[in-house]
Amino acid sequence: MADEQNEVPDSTAVRVALWRAMHVQVDPPPHVIEDEIGLQLAAPEEGWRSRPDMDPRSTSTFRAAIVARARFIEDLVVEQAGHGVAQYVVLGAGLDTFAQRRPEIAARLRVFEIDQPATQAWKRQRLIELGHGVPDWLRLVPVDFEAGGDWWEQLSDAGFDPGRPAVVVCTGVTMYLTKDANAATMRRLAELSPGSTLAMTFMLPTELIDDADRPALEATKPQAQAAGTPFISFYTPQEMLALARDAGFKDARHVPGTALAERYFADRADGLRPSSGEDLLVATT
Repeated sequence: MADEQNEVPDSTAVRVALWRAMHVQVDPPPHVIEDEIGLQLAAPEEGWRSRPDMDPRSTSTFRAAIVARARFIEDLVVEQAGHGVAQYVVLGAGLDTFAQRRPEIAARLRVFEIDQPATQAWKRQRLIELGHGVPDWLRLVPVDFEAGGDWWEQLSDAGFDPGRPAVVVCTGVTMYLTKDANAATMRRLAELSPGSTLAMTFMLPTELIDDADRPALEATKPQAQAAGTPFISFYTPQEMLALARDAGFKDARHVPGTALAERYFADRADGLRPSSGEDLLVATT
């Protein structure tokens, strides 16, 4: 999504990018992921680390959750590329920087980043200004969702081959869409060529969130509402698995946030751990 008046990504996309950069800047190594390119793209005003939503301590669990899901997705893409999958689609790409950070992998793929037209125009300009450019294997696909744009058609027009397997990723999006819209997206993705993989995050209902994390999550809901991006859809893991099966996916598994905590944050001396509240679905065709 984007701010149409200023043609910059929305505040949520920028916040995610800044948290990824803060992980490198304020958390001691080992770093789960190293990504300061999103910070360079966003080019926030001086003193951005003094913002309330960037407080190193109060936002540490959110920051950890963001870098955990980014690392999980990156590991999945690298794994699938090793199996010969050559198409990677990012729905709601925002300030995703995989193509710039991991060109040795990305250049072996055709990477499609889907987002609002204003965001894509802004990102293209910033990538050129920073010297990254937009190589032929990176396709920035503008889709006007608010005007009813058909992202599947736009994806095909950008060179996506529906007859070949792909990895499709959708993170931090489902909570902003209606359940009908999420189901429709899932049905479309279930039509992907056999051997394709979908990785999608979803927000858990409040009652399934750890007690320690509930106050912070509840505090973000009115902020999201005020920003014009209210949280709409929540799913239990069982509901999300059923959604994938009903859509037609061959196989689906639930990856809880706790599993990412164990995989990427075990034995850290600083005690950094991701918050609960967002889990992942991984489904295959």
